[in-house]
Amino acid sequence: MIAESQIRQLQAAIAHQQAGRFAEAISIYKRILRETPDNFGCLYSLALIYAQQGDLRAAINMFRRAATIRPDNMEVLYNFAVALGMSGNYKEAVQSYKKVLEINPRHANARNNYATTLLQDGQLLDALHQYDELIATNPHIADAYNNRGMALQRLKRIAEALRDYDKAIELKPNYPEAYVNRGNALADLHQPDDALASYQKTVALRPDFSDAYNNIGNIHFHRGSYEEAIAAYNKGLSLQPDDAEALSMRLSAKMHLCEWSNFENERSNVASSIKRGLVTYPFIALAVSSSIEDHLRCASRFSEIRFPPSEEPVWQGEVYSHDRIRVAYVSGDFREHPIAYLMAGLFEHHDKSRFEVTAVSFSPGPDTGTTRRLKAAFEHFVDVRAKSDQEVAALMHEREIDIAVDLVGFLEGARTNIFARRAAPVQINYLGYPGTIGAKYFDYIVGDPTVIPRQDFRYYTESVVWLPDTYLATDGARSIAQSTPARRDLNLPDDGFVFCCFNQSYKINPAMFEVWMRLLREVEGSVLWLREHKAVASDNLRSEARQRGVAAERLIFAPRAPLAADHLARQRQADLFLDTLPYNAHTTATEAIWAGLPVITCMGSSFGGRVAASINRAVGMPELVTKSLPEYEALALKIAKDPALCLQLKHKLAHNRQTYPLFDTAQFTRHIEAAYERMWQTYRQGRPPASFAVKCDDQICDF
Repeated sequence: MIAESQIRQLQAAIAHQQAGRFAEAISIYKRILRETPDNFGCLYSLALIYAQQGDLRAAINMFRRAATIRPDNMEVLYNFAVALGMSGNYKEAVQSYKKVLEINPRHANARNNYATTLLQDGQLLDALHQYDELIATNPHIADAYNNRGMALQRLKRIAEALRDYDKAIELKPNYPEAYVNRGNALADLHQPDDALASYQKTVALRPDFSDAYNNIGNIHFHRGSYEEAIAAYNKGLSLQPDDAEALSMRLSAKMHLCEWSNFENERSNVASSIKRGLVTYPFIALAVSSSIEDHLRCASRFSEIRFPPSEEPVWQGEVYSHDRIRVAYVSGDFREHPIAYLMAGLFEHHDKSRFEVTAVSFSPGPDTGTTRRLKAAFEHFVDVRAKSDQEVAALMHEREIDIAVDLVGFLEGARTNIFARRAAPVQINYLGYPGTIGAKYFDYIVGDPTVIPRQDFRYYTESVVWLPDTYLATDGARSIAQSTPARRDLNLPDDGFVFCCFNQSYKINPAMFEVWMRLLREVEGSVLWLREHKAVASDNLRSEARQRGVAAERLIFAPRAPLAADHLARQRQADLFLDTLPYNAHTTATEAIWAGLPVITCMGSSFGGRVAASINRAVGMPELVTKSLPEYEALALKIAKDPALCLQLKHKLAHNRQTYPLFDTAQFTRHIEAAYERMWQTYRQGRPPASFAVKCDDQICDF
């Protein structure tokens, strides 16, 4: 029986609590609990106060004690589950919601929250089932349709998700969250205009919705409308100044436009976000940070949040037995894309007597000459655009794929969750992203001694595989136009040294541009030939040149060539390709070399900054690899002022590209097949992945 004095204390505490005087209420409840530790009312009231104040740890402790005393109290169990979910303890929250629903299966809020917690925990199919149950008994709850749409969208059932978002809006017309999700679905369906309209409706309904402004920015960014993207990111950042993703995307948009006002401060802010473990797009990190440690930290955090490992992997340790090793290449770039240009020859040269090769494709767009060539190279070409990541992983498991090779990495449209579900016994990170994915479900990364030196192995969560010569696949049969256009037809001077860089504009930064402008000032009559991007980017570079004492006319911008073969051929009219740092030319460097244009590079401190060095060494031109920007500048100046040396380099390159390994696609294929065989043997023997090197004779060397 409760003493009268204790009743008076409880009444006082409740009065304080109702009046918002929480400190006084907490003090009284704690005093009562010292006398009667199992006082349910005090425990529950304290839990509610702590939850209201945002002290989730204390709230959960009190809810747990209260639930122990009254394990069938539905109100306690429900609020306990809410607090657990808010703290990120999804597993225990799920159990508490289950108990609520056992007591009252028609508790709509509990079922909705239960389903949402399953969704947050990545249990998509279970979440979908719960939303179905909720909607079957409560067909007029807008939140239920919106949340089910999110589950469907994550399952890549986009059309169904869109119908749910539309239903949610029908039930609740002024529903900004449904509009923003609808925009996300439309973006996934490659309907950017409709997505943009939905996002704009979102901010009309809720002007402080920073994520919606960022999504508007992303639509503009991926359409190449960088000025509009920057304006949208600015609006989002005015509402949420520390949004690391928006900061990094805004900087990337500005770098695409070569808009360098406040560059160093913004670069420093993004680098600081990475160091603090905030989610930042890894590809942007490559262009703004030279720290391989930052690249690991960025990739690991991004994968942890966006692509966490599944707790129910598809492959459960089975050892397959096939006559041939089954290799699947997974990509959204089996189309007109640099990845396809590099890999086409390898696909064609695979030894079909030893390897059964499958393409798992989520590539958008119509068939072209390149896609038809790729389809002919594979034994199996499986279009999985309409399938969820779980369904794709299950499909690969059904096909008993031995080795799955991810060619996407962190490129746009990445579907890393296929690999997070462990689609195959051996999973490889190759080519799409020049760095670690930062996730343990990738067993290997393919590199070479230049791009991943031995001392850098600790910055990779994957085991490192070295190929001889270079890690980069190339196509020795790539078409190049026979005729070379005259310089005057390319707007180049008939005389004078032509420096060239056809890297994308975001790889050009103030430090590199400063070096290039000093070269132009030192070499009379020289010009710098660049790829034409946006008019704004060209204008900004001309302005930057003038600020450095170089006439804007000495920057020549090459428009997009109608055919890739024509673009390759016109590069013969340049004299020297100037590489960028910290993010090198990759495919672009192989194109220049294939055209006979020497590439001078500076060795960076990360994978992405060493690729051109790897390429040069594989074509027998190590003298064009420098170790610092002053050395790079001095060598470029020496070549530009010595016509005989420049001609000698071109003659040497013309010979080497026919005789050195860089463009020997058949030999490269044998090397990577030797690597696959070693990986396959390791898995068949039940041993964990371990780093190794493939030698020129395809023998394996353990580290």
